[in-house]
Amino acid sequence: MPGPRLTLYVDTVSPFAYEAYYILRNDPVFKKCEIIYVPIFLGGVMKACGNTPPIKVKNKDKWIDVERVRWARLFSIPMDEKTLDGFPPLTLLIMRTLCALTILYPGSQGQGKLMKALDALYPAYWVEHKKTNEREVLAEILGKVLGEEDAGKAMKMAGKEGKELLGENTDRALADGAFGLPWFVATNGEGKTETFWGVDHFGQVTAHLGLEKPKMGGWKAML
Repeated sequence: MPGPRLTLYVDTVSPFAYEAYYILRNDPVFKKCEIIYVPIFLGGVMKACGNTPPIKVKNKDKWIDVERVRWARLFSIPMDEKTLDGFPPLTLLIMRTLCALTILYPGSQGQGKLMKALDALYPAYWVEHKKTNEREVLAEILGKVLGEEDAGKAMKMAGKEGKELLGENTDRALADGAFGLPWFVATNGEGKTETFWGVDHFGQVTAHLGLEKPKMGGWKAML
C-alpha cells in the first residue's frame, strides 16, 4: 500500500504558505509523507477566482498581519513581526526562476534544488527583509545555495521556459480547487484525495493522511 502523499502549492509572497512550508520541512509528523512542492503565482490564482487580496480588505489587512505572527510564534517559525515595507512584492521573477530550476532538474533532484532555494528565499524575505524580487538580490541568494552556474541558468530560462511552466502550475492549482495559499492536495494510503486551505487546517490534513497529530506546541491550536 502506498504511503501518504501531499502537494503544497507555494509562492514566496504568502506568509502562510511560508509557514506551511516550514512546518512540512521541519516537523517530524510528516517524515513518512511524500511531499511535492509546486511553485505558482498567487496573484494569478486570486485574479482567476475573483478573490480580493486580503491586504485590500478593510480590517482584514491588519488582522492577517497579526495572524501570521501568531502562527509563527506557535511553531517557532523564523519571521520578523514588523510589517514589511512595500508588501506585497511582485514575485513573478522569483517564481518563474524556481519553475525553471525544476525544468533543469526534473523529478526528485529538482525538488531537492527547489527546497534549497525556498529554504533560503523565505527567511531572506520574511526575516531579513531582503528585496528578493529584485534580480541582483535573487541572483545572489540563489548563487549561494545552488551555485552561480545553476542560478544563472535558471534565471536565464525564467523569461521563457520558466514563465510557461509557472502558467501551467498556476492553472494546475486552479484545477485542484485553489483560491489562495497555502493550498494542500492530500492523498492518503487508501488513495483518497482531498484538498485543504490554510495553515490552521493542518490538523485536518494529518487526520486525512492517517498521521498522528501531536498534542503539544502549536498543534494544540490546529483544526
